[in-house]
Amino acid sequence: MSVLSYQNHCRKLPAMAGIGLRQPHYDDFFSQQPKVGWVEVHPENYFDIHSPPAEWLLKIRQQYPLSLHGVGLSLGSTDPLSEEHLAKLAELIAIYEPALISEHLCWTSQQGIYFQDLLPLPQSSEVITHLVQRIGQVQDYLKRPIAIENVSSYIQVPGGEMTEWEFLLSTAKQAGCLILLDINNIYVNAQNHGFSAKTFIDAIPADWVAEIHLAGHTSVTLESETILVDTHGDVVCDEVWELYRYAIAKYGPKPTLIEWDTDLPSLNCLVGEANKAQYILDNAYDCAS
Repeated sequence: MSVLSYQNHCRKLPAMAGIGLRQPHYDDFFSQQPKVGWVEVHPENYFDIHSPPAEWLLKIRQQYPLSLHGVGLSLGSTDPLSEEHLAKLAELIAIYEPALISEHLCWTSQQGIYFQDLLPLPQSSEVITHLVQRIGQVQDYLKRPIAIENVSSYIQVPGGEMTEWEFLLSTAKQAGCLILLDINNIYVNAQNHGFSAKTFIDAIPADWVAEIHLAGHTSVTLESETILVDTHGDVVCDEVWELYRYAIAKYGPKPTLIEWDTDLPSLNCLVGEANKAQYILDNAYDCAS
């Protein structure tokens, strides 16, 4: 599917700041009805379409554009794609009509065993060929394109032949999908592996970026070596905000999500982070000057 077709399909997701909604915020979200541009959820939490969370999401969808951000397809695995997972995802799409479907460019399972992490892949042409075939299966099944997200990593995976940004963009172009660009993951990986985060951003053309993620991370020291870990459990740091301004100056306004999955704050705190992103989006011209 072409980039133009993708953009037409995603016309309902505004170039505004949204938040990732989690169950502890349901009541406050209903009562406050915060002024955010859209919301994003993990579809796996709503596969039981008759559950209270699924009924709650239907009410939210009537008021806000929705994005479904998957964590369980394991695009990079050599296991067969789960037809049960795809069928449930297709059912959610039919019910909620989300503006965007996304998944991580990683693997999460092997030989039927699922790991509680988003594991990075070797950055090679062989892996790209494998991913393109898998992404094609998903898009054919869902009858719509998806966006793929760059993930954080803490070791250099053996077998790499190219940079992370070359791997991400080449996969998207060959698969005919788009990119969900996680700015925090770019910063984390740049610090952990010693490359320029701005070089990564410069390498991704604006037309391929369907959505941007912002999140917090944690610094961990192991045997005198300090690494950054993508925990989604804190406010966005100043350095990531700076990179986000740089990205918006390059790309123009893009749908931007505040992710916060652990040590959840109040809804007001989460919306406050979204408001910071919205201010940058509203002043995109100033970012570029």
